[in-house]
Amino acid sequence: MKVFLVGGNGLLGCKAAEILIDRGHFVRAVALAPNPEGAPIPKKMELHFCDINKISDEQVLEYMKGCDCFIFASGIDERVECPHPVYRWYEKFNIKSVERLLALSKKAGITKAVVCGSYFSMLNKPDLWGYKMHKGLLERNPYIRARVEQEKVIEAACDDKFSAAVLELPYIFGTQPGRQPVWTILIDQLKGMDKLKFTMYPKGGTAMLTVRQVGEALAGAAEKLGNEFKGFNAWPISMYNLTWKQFLKIVYDARGMGPNRKIIGVPGWMMRMGTGKIVKEYKEKGIESGIDVNYLPYIMNINLFIDNKYAKALGVQEDDIKAAIFDSIKVSTACCDGTAKLIGMRGGEDEIK
Repeated sequence: MKVFLVGGNGLLGCKAAEILIDRGHFVRAVALAPNPEGAPIPKKMELHFCDINKISDEQVLEYMKGCDCFIFASGIDERVECPHPVYRWYEKFNIKSVERLLALSKKAGITKAVVCGSYFSMLNKPDLWGYKMHKGLLERNPYIRARVEQEKVIEAACDDKFSAAVLELPYIFGTQPGRQPVWTILIDQLKGMDKLKFTMYPKGGTAMLTVRQVGEALAGAAEKLGNEFKGFNAWPISMYNLTWKQFLKIVYDARGMGPNRKIIGVPGWMMRMGTGKIVKEYKEKGIESGIDVNYLPYIMNINLFIDNKYAKALGVQEDDIKAAIFDSIKVSTACCDGTAKLIGMRGGEDEIK
């Protein structure tokens, strides 16, 4: 199989390329320069540096030439700070970009595509996971609305000759040498409570994956689409479910504070008492959050867990999630302390001012 991959030097795309190549597949990728220093970029991957959103359709078709599958491991997530209105950035990098590339894929003769999505899309599917969210989910949370719209665009591209899958990915742990993890945000948040004898945090929990497991899921989906799975597919992918309390015990241990930190679970209404300052800071910066900070407490107070049956169906194997969390937090802490100089997650961030 020949794969065209967007995001070839990124945390997830790089791992997917490595696994695909190890399995005997050819990978041609595009990515933003430079490569993170020390990152294990597969030597057999054909890597081209460019901004996929700025090159011509003809150039994209040339990169796609002879490929069977398209993988999109790019875009921006809710943690990227964007000027108001934030939805336009999600629309540009997560919706319109994918829509264009899917159309070009079909024109190039590609028959299947795999897109990295978000498990926040699950929140709009109460019949699937059995929990009905508070009113205003999509209206108040541009990022979730954009992910839902992204899935609609992908579904619309599918027909009897073209299959596609969205991997609804949860929180991901593991690092890439030379690249800053997203978890610096968490470290900055927790530092504000370090002087207390306890940490206040939501009562809920989250699904999780390691970077290697995401790579396996991407590779597995690319291999199985068009054979075992046809048409449009949207799979929530996870291998582990932890409450925030369980997770933070590991985080504090990784920060060198031991695993016995007292964690007090607080209800959503209490969390909202502390969001006013964040809302004010966003307004002063001219930033709009992809997820409403006054709505987030209700999301974080549920157990947003995922059955691992979908991941296993794609061939995802067990991994050491605790070690992956440890690694992510230690590198994030070093970055926050100024002892590690790393490049950011990139995606469309360079263009967002």
